[in-house]
Amino acid sequence: MTAIDTTAERMAMLPSDVPRDAIIVTRNLQRDYDMGGEVVHALRGVDLVLRRNEFIAIMGPSGSGKSTFMNLIGCLDTPTAGEYWLNGHRVSELPDDALARIRNKEIGFVFQTFNLLPRASALNNVELPLVYAGVKTRQRRELASEALRRVSLADRMHHRPNELSGGQRQRVAIARALVNQPSILLADEPTGNLDSATSEEIMSLFEALHHDGQTIVLVTHETDIAAHAQRQVHLKDGRVERDFTTGAAQ
Repeated sequence: MTAIDTTAERMAMLPSDVPRDAIIVTRNLQRDYDMGGEVVHALRGVDLVLRRNEFIAIMGPSGSGKSTFMNLIGCLDTPTAGEYWLNGHRVSELPDDALARIRNKEIGFVFQTFNLLPRASALNNVELPLVYAGVKTRQRRELASEALRRVSLADRMHHRPNELSGGQRQRVAIARALVNQPSILLADEPTGNLDSATSEEIMSLFEALHHDGQTIVLVTHETDIAAHAQRQVHLKDGRVERDFTTGAAQ
């Protein structure tokens, strides 16, 4: 059986009313937390379909549930109730070890704080996911170099993080997220540590990646950053308050 057949069979198992190019599907997704005997309902039943090559921004004030939702779709946490499919995998029912494998294969993470190894070069930082995946050194180097070229850092690949600007560090982090060719790029407040001009540069990079076919989920509380996405989903009190397309370039 080929990988394409496997993917096709997984996608065929999605609910019949879901488009075949859906990459994220949530049904009545819920997450409760026990806070010293008091149950906090962080997510109260979220239904969402994200199609391949969409660029979507998840928004909401503090306490809206957006961080909880990000943790669930990023396979960093499991729901209390409801269902979640990621690229045809019904991940809401998977054990932790299977969840970790799917997370490493399907999702590239970009965080506000960059999370780079300070003593390692940009190239070595980008290689790291491939080291964990057991990719041989030569192929690893080629893939990491190509990822850095995609984010316009070919001339900085041997620099350490302290030799790079904040925007360049975030580009390294984006290259690291891309190196495994993930189904989804999940960016959590990726411009939170950057000035406005650098933030615009990073968002232009996300737009270029989306134009090249990358599916992107952006979590932010900033309206000007969310405006770069083609679709916005606003959460409030653990539910979807609004879900609409924007005027951003397709």
